[in-house]
Amino acid sequence: MKISLLLFNFLGVLYTCYRWQVLELKTELQRSDVSAAGFRFAIVVSRWNSEYTSRLESGARQALAEGGAGEDAVVTFHVPGAFELPLACLKAAKHREFDAVIALGVVVRGDTPHFDYVAGEAARGIMNVSLETGVPVMFGVITADNIEQTEARCGEGVDNKGFEAAVSAIEMANLMREMKTRRDDIIGIPF
Repeated sequence: MKISLLLFNFLGVLYTCYRWQVLELKTELQRSDVSAAGFRFAIVVSRWNSEYTSRLESGARQALAEGGAGEDAVVTFHVPGAFELPLACLKAAKHREFDAVIALGVVVRGDTPHFDYVAGEAARGIMNVSLETGVPVMFGVITADNIEQTEARCGEGVDNKGFEAAVSAIEMANLMREMKTRRDDIIGIPF
């Protein structure tokens, strides 16, 4: 009985520490010093798992609106699935009409290795677009083991990965502008 009680108390302490760490590790998404005003954003959304990707898109649009982006400053493109996100992001980034691109999708693990290929290539491709073009491309793709994890990441506000990706896009668009201004000021050559 004493061992069970000690084990129960120990597990309770571990759980409390875990919850504290998870809460502490959440990204600070409320930044008053950045604004979406004056920037243009492309949102590229996968239609696969549209029940969830539509919620990610709503979260992204909410964050951009709250950040000061006008409706005409946000353009959405739809692709069949997460595997197609990188190509559409590349096209949007190369167009140079957008200050940041937000890639949104949902890939849920199944019984085959398909998940690993799709999720891995989507992530790699999206990162490569950002590096190749110099345009920030945010990874708002949920890679989940099950529907419950997907649901938890498609909530409201900061519990929505589309919202998080859009906040990151706003911050990166501001950073790119600041870096360009600093470089122009320092050496007189456009970034």
